[in-house]
Amino acid sequence: MKLKREVGVLGLSANIVNIIIGGGIFVLPAIIAASLGAASIIAYLFCGFVMVLVMGCFAELGSFYTGTGGSYNYIASSFGNYPGFLTAILIVMASFTGDAAVANAIVDILSTFLPVFKDFWAQSLFFILLFFGFGYINIIGLKKGVGFVKIITVLKLAPLLLIIIFGYTEVSISNLYWESTPSSAQIGEMSLILFFAFVGAEKGLSLSGEVKNPKKTIPKAIALSIIAILIIYVLIQLISQGVLGDTLSNYNKNPLAQVANTVLGPVGFTIITFGAALSMIGSISSKILSMPRVVFAAAKNNVIPIKKLGTVHKKYATPYMAILLYVCLGFCFSIIGGFKELAIISSASTLLIYLGISFATIKLKASKLKNTTDGFKVPGGYIIPIASVVVILWLLSKLSQEKIMMFIGVLLFLSIVFFSIKLFSKKTTNE
Repeated sequence: MKLKREVGVLGLSANIVNIIIGGGIFVLPAIIAASLGAASIIAYLFCGFVMVLVMGCFAELGSFYTGTGGSYNYIASSFGNYPGFLTAILIVMASFTGDAAVANAIVDILSTFLPVFKDFWAQSLFFILLFFGFGYINIIGLKKGVGFVKIITVLKLAPLLLIIIFGYTEVSISNLYWESTPSSAQIGEMSLILFFAFVGAEKGLSLSGEVKNPKKTIPKAIALSIIAILIIYVLIQLISQGVLGDTLSNYNKNPLAQVANTVLGPVGFTIITFGAALSMIGSISSKILSMPRVVFAAAKNNVIPIKKLGTVHKKYATPYMAILLYVCLGFCFSIIGGFKELAIISSASTLLIYLGISFATIKLKASKLKNTTDGFKVPGGYIIPIASVVVILWLLSKLSQEKIMMFIGVLLFLSIVFFSIKLFSKKTTNE
């Protein structure tokens, strides 16, 4: 029995919007404002521009490589198993570091209302309940995990819409005047952090097998969702800056709740605080539901050489070992890092994947295979994928030397693991 193609442009767009809007936007307005002030809008527009370039590449690859696997499938099909292996690991790394960043943002937000969350042991207990609680829910059954995600999703956008609807009446135009134009270095550094709030669209394309007329629907849905997200994010930043002015950067743990407090009083502060926390928890629950299955699939296909990760629970029929590994990594990273540092690591990991996607698009355009399909072609020939490569490399250059060396070390270690396994497999076959 085949999957039914019932998802249209609006349905796919809604799915992408739901996945992208997670925890970052609830804390990032203050972090970005601390560096760029009223000119923060530049970083949002730049990140939106990067996503347009990258999603153009995804749209073209998605209309040609129709198999499952998303980014992994596109890169592995274009360049082989070694880049595919690196991509699979980076996808998971970007995800669990992102979850850890959001977990830290949750305790930061809750600490503004409940001071007990400033205590290390209270934070640690919360992280245990968060990651292993959702891990348990997803181990005992897929339906339970999906059901919880649906409940959270209904309430996810409410805090942001509340800020937009009521906040604009309190905006002071004088708070939006630029005192100075930020340097390209400042824009790059802040965009690298802000990019954390824009990633995830590729996960929304997992519905491709159930999309009506995918060659037309997917490009339209990508464009519509990115535009909608950019509008929401820009409005949130403008209203936050317009209401709080230069003081916005002082509320780096819970800026939107402070905006609500100014506009609606203590009730607004409470609603946004717990609404934001709930939205972030929903984002983590979605990742714990879906991302361990990437680990499971990679282990089953011998991309990740640990067979145990490809095992299914005898009673619950869930990839329990992959789920346990994922929640353990999320918990450990949430303990050792804060939101900002983890968000940068997650963004950089994702940008490396997007770099591979851009190169894969260039290769597809250069091959004769491109003429065998009537799928979507990103306009301008090589211009968009090449521009995507240049912009991503520029953003990655804004990483600190320490983080650049860390990523080089990770890639070297993964390369040694991959080729050692390949060499061992050849020896075993010869024997």
